[in-house]
Amino acid sequence: MTLADLNATIPACTRCPRLREYCVEVARAKKREFQDWEYWGRPVPGFGDAGARLLIVGLAPAAHGANRTGRMFTGDSSGNWLYEALFRQGFANQPDSTSRNDSLQLHDCYLGAAARCAPPDNKPAPIELANCRPYLEAELTLLRRIQVVVVLGRIAWESYLKAAGWWARLKPAERPPFGHGREHRFTSGITMISSFHPSRQNTNTGKLTREMWHAIFRRARELCS
Repeated sequence: MTLADLNATIPACTRCPRLREYCVEVARAKKREFQDWEYWGRPVPGFGDAGARLLIVGLAPAAHGANRTGRMFTGDSSGNWLYEALFRQGFANQPDSTSRNDSLQLHDCYLGAAARCAPPDNKPAPIELANCRPYLEAELTLLRRIQVVVVLGRIAWESYLKAAGWWARLKPAERPPFGHGREHRFTSGITMISSFHPSRQNTNTGKLTREMWHAIFRRARELCS
């Protein structure tokens, strides 16, 4: 299997009936400002450079973001934060993205997620995360040059540790703790950097500031240089 094969498979996934029903309903009802859009309404594949050294693991598509546009972190405020930071560090060719058909390209960077369907209230159930984990596991196998993994939020942190096998191999006390800006270098040579997710809940309250956010990607660039 190649990344292209994997990304062609993901949109046809039906493993989680609750999530599929929710995504289809959101795509049918739409948000008022996006009434002219034809929503994607399906599981969202990964996106980026197959030769990437940086992997970013998010939570899940936003109902009116990636569930609308069909591309990770595209069309919502979290994506605005992410692509602006990636552009600053040379991982993206432009600082924003509104559509999967725009001219955005990622360089040395790939985007994955803990869940590939938009969940109600942004809260996928444990069984839904388990159902989706094989896609992240496959990406970890296919992305052979990864040196740095940035995990956005606690769910992404746990999903990465499980997909990479560290959750099972390490005792609870040995697992690297989650916290914004925390780093852990595994014996595989990969460095994981934890970050708060750039959700409105975090950015509007000041829990995550631009300075804190940009520091994550400056460090990722240093480790990939």
